[in-house]
Amino acid sequence: MSYPIARYLGIDSTDTPTFTVNDTLAYLADTTGTPQVYRLDEPDSYPERLTAHDERVSFVDASPTRAELMFGMDEGSNERDQLYRYDLATGEEHQLTDQPEAKHLWGGWGPDGEQFAFAANRRQGDTFDVYVQGRDAESADLVWEGPGGFVGVAAWHPDGDALVLQESNSSADQVLYWLDIDGGDAERLTDADEAARYHHVAFGPDGDLYAVTDYGAETAYVGRIDPAERGDRGVESVETVEPGHDDWNVDSLQIDADSGRAAYTVNVDGYSETYLGALSDDGSEIVDTTQPDVPEGVVAGVELGPDGERAAIEFSADDHPHSVYVAGTESGDTERWTAPGTLGIPEDRFLRSETIRYETFDGREIPAYWTLPEGVSEDGSDGQVPVMVDIHGGPEHQRRPWFYPTKQYFLNQGYAVLEPNVRGSSGYGKTYTHLDDQEKRLDSVKDIEYAVNWLERQPAADTDRLIAYGRSYGGFMVLSAITQYPNLWAAAVDFVGIADFQTFLENTGEWRREHRAAEYGSLDDPELLERISPIHDVDEIQCPLFIQHGANDPRVPVSEAEQIAEAVEARGIPVETCIFEDEGHHTTDRENLIEEFERISAFLEEHV
Repeated sequence: MSYPIARYLGIDSTDTPTFTVNDTLAYLADTTGTPQVYRLDEPDSYPERLTAHDERVSFVDASPTRAELMFGMDEGSNERDQLYRYDLATGEEHQLTDQPEAKHLWGGWGPDGEQFAFAANRRQGDTFDVYVQGRDAESADLVWEGPGGFVGVAAWHPDGDALVLQESNSSADQVLYWLDIDGGDAERLTDADEAARYHHVAFGPDGDLYAVTDYGAETAYVGRIDPAERGDRGVESVETVEPGHDDWNVDSLQIDADSGRAAYTVNVDGYSETYLGALSDDGSEIVDTTQPDVPEGVVAGVELGPDGERAAIEFSADDHPHSVYVAGTESGDTERWTAPGTLGIPEDRFLRSETIRYETFDGREIPAYWTLPEGVSEDGSDGQVPVMVDIHGGPEHQRRPWFYPTKQYFLNQGYAVLEPNVRGSSGYGKTYTHLDDQEKRLDSVKDIEYAVNWLERQPAADTDRLIAYGRSYGGFMVLSAITQYPNLWAAAVDFVGIADFQTFLENTGEWRREHRAAEYGSLDDPELLERISPIHDVDEIQCPLFIQHGANDPRVPVSEAEQIAEAVEARGIPVETCIFEDEGHHTTDRENLIEEFERISAFLEEHV
């Protein structure tokens, strides 16, 4: 049976769990069509909706000491979040920031719940400063004036007198600083002599600092930093507390500073292994670990509750909608708290992918996920089917086997789906992530050509009906694939893709320009930007093209969609655009999503 796209897009996503002080679970769900805040008292109970906005809520975080929450909300998906406090006893909302031109990055509650921290580009668009504000104050105190660049608050010191800041020079180069709140001085924590990633930063009971990092290593691990060694050049070493397993990356980390309870995940070829335990007495390792009983799939995050006794686990899989499980950190006993349902679509209609690898032009193996529609045999005895080659964004992101309602819809419509993690993807080590930097950009597109070579050896794949499909950087990959290898494609779908790196860097959000230039090349090198921009090879395009974008997109400006559409249309190639005036980099309103994918489905039916 074929189900309409509205049924798939109507399946709720429940995520971003946070425990309140009275042991209830708050989280985000898109039941009404946009993400809003809900609360559950116990597993399988009826959820209470707390917010009722037309705009999406971007995060929710419970106070550590009071029955209240903080949440963020933007306007028209423009990513300029404002911050709101929600009183769980009265249901009252209090808007705490009201500067709609500024982007506010949530930095967490202070340990006593009396104040909170955030970073914002209020002074100038390309510079983030750090602020601390009382929970019921009308304005914030500027505690650190940034020198320029993308800076956020990574952690509060348990005494409430200092913050750890994270400066992102690029996706592979973060720097941590120690900020004394009263003095306003920021001292470098991490080694100035080596670029590395530092994320999921947390303090332990001993006052030492822990983070997931790849400093001095090929893959990420849980490391410990001694803050006492901070200074002009940062610390010269990071102690390994928990290595990645079998050369896979540690993915996330949570530590309760009072109890020392800890949770971390390992990314094993896209799938998650989750461990709950505690720091040893000397803080040098995580001991007494247990694994919660969750299905095989992807854990997007783990949130520890008060005293670290429970962990909320955000989980999904190919055949499992985004749900929240809760586990005891000592026992590992696990319960599913949210079960979004499937709107009557039998769960066995959701198909699981197969992990495959194919050889590319330089002998490397490219990991990918391969899924055939139900009833289609690998040997082609049931006939051949069209294939959607779905390329992730980033570029340093990773496609993982989590729940995609649109993927399941297209499988139900008879399309096979190949999801490659081309060079430049995260999850496979530092070297792999850097294989597409700057002048090597088009090598990742060549990996798509070799994905098609692999498909040509699959009897069930109809390689006369291939679709290039991707979002954001994946949209750039689509445009590059159909310009570099135009004879391979029957149709293409580009979501918010980059057409011209020159105009992209000129017009992207000011806070992102330098960060993205480290990956793609800078405006000072126009020859490189021209060489890797698909707009300059638009005459090569032969297949029909569908383009989706949001007019409020602060990352990839809508002008990228407009110029590629105009250029393709001028050549007489069929092109269809879907631009929403009330959306940004992601389509977040369910009605818009339904319209978008109904049009894409009709477009593919006509041309493929």
